[in-house]
Amino acid sequence: MTVTTTSRAVVEISGDPLTVDAVVAVARHGAQVHLTDRALAGMAASRAVVEDLADDARPHYGVSTGFGALARRHIPTEKRARLQLGLVRSHAAGSGPEVEREVVRALQLLRLATLATGRTGARPVVAETYAAMLNAQITPVVHEYGSLGCSGDLAPLAHVALAALGEGPVRVPAGPGAGELVDAAEALAAAGIAPLELREKEGLALINGTDGMLGMLCLALDDLHRLLTTADVAAASSVEALLGSDAPFAADLVGMRPHPGQAASAANLRTLLAGSPVVASHRTFDADGRPECTRVQDAYSLRCAPQVHGAARDTAEHAATVAGRELASAIDNPVVTVDGRVESNGNFHGAPVAYVLDFLAVAVADVASMSERRTDRFLDVARNEGLPAFLADDPGVDSGLMIAQYTAAGIVSELKRLAAPASVDSIPSSAMQEDHVSMGWAAARKLRRSLDGLGRVLAVELMTAARALDLRLADLSEAGGGMARPGSDNSPAVAAAAGTGAVHALLRTAVAGPGPDRFLAPEIDAVTRLVADGEVVAAASAAVGPLH
Repeated sequence: MTVTTTSRAVVEISGDPLTVDAVVAVARHGAQVHLTDRALAGMAASRAVVEDLADDARPHYGVSTGFGALARRHIPTEKRARLQLGLVRSHAAGSGPEVEREVVRALQLLRLATLATGRTGARPVVAETYAAMLNAQITPVVHEYGSLGCSGDLAPLAHVALAALGEGPVRVPAGPGAGELVDAAEALAAAGIAPLELREKEGLALINGTDGMLGMLCLALDDLHRLLTTADVAAASSVEALLGSDAPFAADLVGMRPHPGQAASAANLRTLLAGSPVVASHRTFDADGRPECTRVQDAYSLRCAPQVHGAARDTAEHAATVAGRELASAIDNPVVTVDGRVESNGNFHGAPVAYVLDFLAVAVADVASMSERRTDRFLDVARNEGLPAFLADDPGVDSGLMIAQYTAAGIVSELKRLAAPASVDSIPSSAMQEDHVSMGWAAARKLRRSLDGLGRVLAVELMTAARALDLRLADLSEAGGGMARPGSDNSPAVAAAAGTGAVHALLRTAVAGPGPDRFLAPEIDAVTRLVADGEVVAAASAAVGPLH
């Protein structure tokens, strides 16, 4: 698999493992896909094995038998096309709201990648049809509910397969009905794609995989890379504006506990706070001229930010390892082995993916919880180091950011509920044939809501820290700028650090500074967009260099 950039990104589907970046490129950014000749040749070879078995008088699961609890019934040749078609139609039984377009495209891509391994026994034309649908931006409607995460994401995958057969609703990006629901047959015809006519085993090959939960894991990892760096930016902004100390982030101290995520987060905080006159304003110097911070021990939400953010980073790294293994998998049941056997197996069970999806939701909730505590600290005159109550213009007349903190607290409470694991649940199905399921799809869906919540909580912290910094800089300017090194003639200039200052300047392009009470919801939304679009991290990085 390679991703190349010409006039448009192209992801090569060769039968080799995809990367998380490749999944994101296709699902989120609309990259095209290209099936290689090697992948098509491998599919043709395994298809020959399936066709030989179709002529065998002995029953072979998925080729000449029913499915699930009906697996022991032999299906005569004349009914096998109906069997495959009926399988897709009956399993396309989702309900509830549509899931996001990027989730459906990830689902389509990952099933295509599995087909291209040559281990499913599907004909090359099946993969070619999926590739053509992706490139034509035809997005089948997939619903919120329907997957138990064992035998894979059956209902979501069945809705995609149904569209490839020319049935069911889809959405298209251009032409008549753009953005509206369109019949799949109409959309395929407009794109010049012939609807599939399934043969032995192909219906099963299209619906038996962990592609939905895996696709959402890949998208979540992309989101987390941005959000965890944003959390470091927010924490640095809060440390600075709350007159916190950067001393606990020293490399030698952090190195005494060698977790890589903690080291990366602490390095970000050091970089973002480097040269801050605000931090320097509460430093003194010992007899030898070494700086000493007057803040001996900050609250945990400031001092321990690298430990919590770093643990979340390490959790994401573990999840990325699992995602990499799953992306290297060929999941179907039965599968065509390299030596030409067709064997039933249990690789469709979603437990490995479900566990890390749940684990990430725990980490997300904790990072958000710490962020909200820093926000709350700014608003309390007993803890905010001399700032006005609630950062209000005229406390008592104005409420300031009081209710913005309520919003963050409400989201954090929701994130704690979403951190309850889905993967510990199991409801037997298919007449007890599928008597243990992973609930991986549900774990992925709640993680997406958690990530959205984390972005909003960080936005509230950034907005609060920016207002606090304005007030702090004004106070320090009036006080003369803080402590100077012994023997120095001049006090340090009163300004933010380069990194935090760049983020402050960015926020001021979207929301106003301190003043009388005003409508806050649009401001929270504006900063949330800056977080989601990666502009907060980009602004900091432009000022201080790349962040971890």
